[in-house]
Amino acid sequence: MTREVNERDRSLSASDAPLRQARSSAVFWAATGRVRGHEVLRRRGFLAVVGDERAGLRILIQEPDLHHEELAEITELAARATGPVDAEDPFSSTDLRHLDMRSWQMPVMLRQPGAVAEPAMTVIRLRSDEDLRAAERTVIAAFELARFVPYRAGEMFPTALIHQPGVDVFVASLDGEIAGVCVTVVHEGLGSHYWVGTAPAFRSRGVGRAVMLGSLAPMADLPCTLTASRLGRPLYESLGFAVTSDSTWWSSR
Repeated sequence: MTREVNERDRSLSASDAPLRQARSSAVFWAATGRVRGHEVLRRRGFLAVVGDERAGLRILIQEPDLHHEELAEITELAARATGPVDAEDPFSSTDLRHLDMRSWQMPVMLRQPGAVAEPAMTVIRLRSDEDLRAAERTVIAAFELARFVPYRAGEMFPTALIHQPGVDVFVASLDGEIAGVCVTVVHEGLGSHYWVGTAPAFRSRGVGRAVMLGSLAPMADLPCTLTASRLGRPLYESLGFAVTSDSTWWSSR
């Protein structure tokens, strides 16, 4: 009974999920930007990480009602960007079509606190640089991140990333190799997932489910959010996530 009450007290309403997802994304990308040595700009309505020609510019919309001055600054940042430009708007309220960017929508999903099953394969939280390099290569391959090819060790996931407050990298191993990866962020009583990916050679073998279960276990008493791809949505629904809203993503052509 005590556990049920605690879980209910920690639950998050669906209407609050987009804002909390926005805040979590800002925490994750600010941490990533810091350890990469990139400039992080914080404004009321957005956070921007100004990366180099490979990492690019990342914009995280933080409020559904950007001021004219904030939109003008985003426009200027995009014009000055030396690499690709990516923007994430969990409220789907900011129009960036004037930047000549392609856009698509993905659902923001929420899982309330609850028990988590055991994964069917070994899942560990990374603490070594060697394993982090393998995880980094797996994510680049899983998401076909051409911007990080040719591979440069530590460029995407610098070692300092796993020492940032609330940030963890989990990997699932199969046949003695790292087969799946995800990054989690815990911030102000909310867990969130990023870069949930499976190495191409290990797809359709339950790796995604395993790495999700293993990473959810430490956050079982917290509500958790993520933004799902079309292919990932059925897996997340089977793990108790439900769609709360649509997030609009923008990317340079």
